[in-house]
Amino acid sequence: MPGARLPAEWEKQSGVMLTWPHAGTDWHDILDAAESVYIQIARAVTADEQLLLVCRDPAHRDHVLAKLVDAGVRSDRVVFALADSNDTWARDHGPITTLDEAGKPTLHDFVFDGWGGKYPAHKDTHINTALHEQMVFGDSRMRLHKLVLEGGAIETDGQGTLLATRSSVLDPRRNPELSSAQIEQRLRETLGLARFLWLDHGQLSGDDTDAHIDVLARFTDPGTIVYSTAPSGEPDHAALQAMQDQLRAFRTANGDPYRLIPLPFPGIHRDSEGRRLPAGYANFLITNGSLLLPVYGVPADREAAVILAQCFPGRRVVPIDCRALIAQNGSLHCVSMQFPAAVPLGAPG
Repeated sequence: MPGARLPAEWEKQSGVMLTWPHAGTDWHDILDAAESVYIQIARAVTADEQLLLVCRDPAHRDHVLAKLVDAGVRSDRVVFALADSNDTWARDHGPITTLDEAGKPTLHDFVFDGWGGKYPAHKDTHINTALHEQMVFGDSRMRLHKLVLEGGAIETDGQGTLLATRSSVLDPRRNPELSSAQIEQRLRETLGLARFLWLDHGQLSGDDTDAHIDVLARFTDPGTIVYSTAPSGEPDHAALQAMQDQLRAFRTANGDPYRLIPLPFPGIHRDSEGRRLPAGYANFLITNGSLLLPVYGVPADREAAVILAQCFPGRRVVPIDCRALIAQNGSLHCVSMQFPAAVPLGAPG
């Protein structure tokens, strides 16, 4: 889109979207624990801005509202919408918003196919149109795209630079009919991107998204990138070390090297069957006044909080215990999607 710009996450927001877990999702065995995490997130978000909650039906909405009221969450900042869902990864099925030269928003509804067909997504991929029909975004324009793209796969500095892994954005299983060059062109046209920093390395054990960037490396300002690490001897060490080397070779639009800040290793986390889970600190969420930090009950949590507080002066760091979330292979950023301030969020009627 001519003049389109994909804003950085640290820019002013109107609110954050969550798709609430229910018994029909993979959370059914640990639903109470998952809802507890969502309540933590809801409390932190509504301290700063509005919260858009997607519930499967009116009964689910009433259940969620009662949970929030009992937890003392500010219900006056909560906007409810109804849409059934396969799962709750709003970062990947939620709309991606660009702003035009006048600051007017366009919501982009890309196809979500369960990360290259790994999981059912036939309900999730229709959530955005359902919300738009309910006028949840006011009169904001929504564009429908045939391109498969997840929000967790893209990271931007707000100035036209994309940081992403080739494996998750240029994956031939997601868009088999398009070449890498054609996908880049689609991203230029729809999201206003001008520079592409493609990572060929980087992986967290347990991640099933084909290496989404939001578990690996994030901008904290246009010249700074924080990134995940693992110590020597860990299975992820070689891939993350190779990623670090590639990050060191990247340059800003001005030709300067990026300031690179390593994030601590959060330790090894496994489920009851011994499967490795993708814990990491890069999966944080930025809101207007806060940085919501996924934590895992380990000493490195504190170190990560100190590092990111220095990266975002003026924002409070809010730790969110995400051990329940990683049981389903994602973390805090994965379940949320922010909207720029130009997107009005409001209940129908």
